[in-house]
Amino acid sequence: MANIRSQIKRNRQNEARQARNKASRSELKTLARRAVEAAQSGDGATAESALRIAQQHYDKAATQGIIHKKTAARRKARLSQQVRSLLG
Repeated sequence: MANIRSQIKRNRQNEARQARNKASRSELKTLARRAVEAAQSGDGATAESALRIAQQHYDKAATQGIIHKKTAARRKARLSQQVRSLLG
């Protein structure tokens, strides 16, 4: 446990940021799963809109520093490829 007040505050801030980032990363996984599930059900319009929303959230997370820019690009590409292959 830190004794210095500024370090105690820094630890509190880090915990809050960590929780926020974890929630955002979890949301990204949920959005990707929704797009894949919509594609598996054969609903093209829903799958396309879910894919678009997921890609927007990946870009936003990369901009905010939650995930790396290239990680976001890789996940977007893989998700897009998966949805397109499921839709045929």
